[in-house]
Amino acid sequence: MTEDKNDCPIEQVRLTVPITDDPTLPCLTFRTWFLGIISCGVLAFLNQFFGYRQNALTVSSVLAQIVVLPMGRMMEASLPRKAIRIPGTRWSFSLNPGPFNMKEHVLITILANAGSSSVYAVGIITIVKAFYHREIHPLAALLLTQSTQLLGFGWAGLFRKVLVDSPYMWWPATLVQVSLFRALHEDEKRLKGGLSRLQFFMIVLISSFSYYIVPNYLFQSITALSFICWIWKDSFKAQQIGSGLKGFGIGSFGLDWATVASFLGSPLATPGFAMMNMLVGYIIIFYMVVPLSYWNNWYEARRFPMYSFRTYNADGTIYNVSKVLNQSSFSFNQEGYDEYGKVNLSILFVLAYGLSFATLAATYLMTIWEQTKASMSKKFGDVHTRLMKENYDSVPQWWFHSLLIFVLGLALLTCEGFGRQLQLPYWGIILAVCLAMVFTLPVGVIVATTNQGVGLNVITEMIIGYMYPGRPLANVVFKTYGDNSMWQAIQFLSDFKLGHYMKIPPKSMFIVQLVGTLVASSIYFATSWWLLTTVEFICDPSKLPTGSPWTCPGDDVFYNASIIWGLVGPQRMFGNLGLYSKMNYFFLFGILAPVPFWILSRKFPKWKWVRLVNIPILINCPGPPVKPVNYNMWFAVGMFFNFVVYKRFKSWWARHNYILSAGLDAGVAFMAIICYLVLQNRNINGPEWWGLEVDDHCPLANCPSVPGINVKGCPIIQ
Repeated sequence: MTEDKNDCPIEQVRLTVPITDDPTLPCLTFRTWFLGIISCGVLAFLNQFFGYRQNALTVSSVLAQIVVLPMGRMMEASLPRKAIRIPGTRWSFSLNPGPFNMKEHVLITILANAGSSSVYAVGIITIVKAFYHREIHPLAALLLTQSTQLLGFGWAGLFRKVLVDSPYMWWPATLVQVSLFRALHEDEKRLKGGLSRLQFFMIVLISSFSYYIVPNYLFQSITALSFICWIWKDSFKAQQIGSGLKGFGIGSFGLDWATVASFLGSPLATPGFAMMNMLVGYIIIFYMVVPLSYWNNWYEARRFPMYSFRTYNADGTIYNVSKVLNQSSFSFNQEGYDEYGKVNLSILFVLAYGLSFATLAATYLMTIWEQTKASMSKKFGDVHTRLMKENYDSVPQWWFHSLLIFVLGLALLTCEGFGRQLQLPYWGIILAVCLAMVFTLPVGVIVATTNQGVGLNVITEMIIGYMYPGRPLANVVFKTYGDNSMWQAIQFLSDFKLGHYMKIPPKSMFIVQLVGTLVASSIYFATSWWLLTTVEFICDPSKLPTGSPWTCPGDDVFYNASIIWGLVGPQRMFGNLGLYSKMNYFFLFGILAPVPFWILSRKFPKWKWVRLVNIPILINCPGPPVKPVNYNMWFAVGMFFNFVVYKRFKSWWARHNYILSAGLDAGVAFMAIICYLVLQNRNINGPEWWGLEVDDHCPLANCPSVPGINVKGCPIIQ
């Protein structure tokens, strides 16, 4: 294969993505719509239904990607091929236009992916009805759900040339799906003594499926093994150093693929340079800055757990938000706040906020600007872009513009209408949309080149908290329109890149993504509304019957964020009235951090490593729900496959790396669902032995280390 035939500049893409296309294959067939909409609806219902339960379950689209293949083949074998004419028109279609093909399979998976992606706005509906115990108009709730999911589509079209057509924006995570589609569909001659890709995938899937019952059900403690805690059972410092869940995780490891990939994504799909940036940043922040800050007792850090992302009172107890909330007027209680005290954070939480400020400042400056400028200036005509332009019409720009105007109108109606129940005025919507549009390109570049992302949730909470304080719902609505719509745009562009690699007609991709989002958001809303209006005391463990699963574990964090940022407000945390005003200097740090590397790249152009430094990825602080043991295992597995295997066994890596990732993910997902539905959902727990719960047996790691602090489960230091 010559460079003229495959001139893509990214080697991983050259090794993975086919350079052929058959534009005659049917795409939007009856099978596509039937299997795709069912997959989308089922995944949306299951994810929302189980999301409210104590043992939350997430069903990913990889399950649908595998399950629909035999169903498509069955429909191919059984449905009639005769054309059906639509009365009164010249249009006709066939229930069975021929063999079930890869393009149909891709579009079905895109529909399923819409159903498996969480709908952020449902959290707002939940806290309004279940936590604040207030009413919200059902139409307003439905429009909120759909407008936040659709808004990002409107401006995603503006960035297609940079983030989809450019071969330098290669979206590493999509290569896992490309490899799996090829393994499932392409006829491959098995090498003598070797395995075909499909055989390899099935072996990995069965092995992963069989093994996962051990860490998921029988012996959950092997997800985080912290041997230092076993040796020094009574030492606070040793347990803080060794705990993989609540401390620094030195020597901690896990024997579980979910520990490796559940939170940071598959390390097999993350580029080596991005992983090195993350590793360097992790060592500097987590093993230098955090210990220095904690043991020097900055911001009274030793009064609180080191690895915690909750809010505290000065005495070390959890901050009681009811003390600062006037329930009758749904407003801030200044007298209660003055009497109860200021909000305190753990030192890691403080640094996480500061570094998030720095990350956002750095994101839009030199490092990303240089990458974006380079991607826009270089030739776009690699083989995949040429094939797409030759064989298919592009989506007209007015489709995106019309959708943006229409959905923006729905968003304004949602917030300004219905008695202003959501508190956010029209200018808040416009500002949130502008923020999301401004950050979609730089954040999209990061995701498209490193498989890691930067969120806007903190900066959106801070902006609206300063501009419109004392209104908790306005805060979370603004955050959702700002952060969630940006991520929807990036998800849309990621799916477009998958379609680009798989040679799917762009108009078919657009239609399928639009329909999938409408179906998924409607079902997410309907499921949540049904449960919130029929399950008595849902989300309130103090009033629920003993053993009730409807505890809504994820929504409690969302509720507390609305109180802290929307009610108490950032001025009382990071402004002149709060304890952490110095964290605002991190904005300046983020602006200045890329400058030295920019200077070095100009002064020493032969130093290739300087151009690979990515400041936003490097200074991204560890945060919930990722634990130190997850980082340890993610780096260990990723370094092995991205450096050792990639360099020494490149032919094996090209053939099996992404298939291995897909097989491990699929096996874990299938076993998790079976364990949940057959055993855990019926309160049939594993054997009563050491390791039943996910715990690394380091009880002292999360205790305060100063005298006189009384925390449940911790010894009081005299």
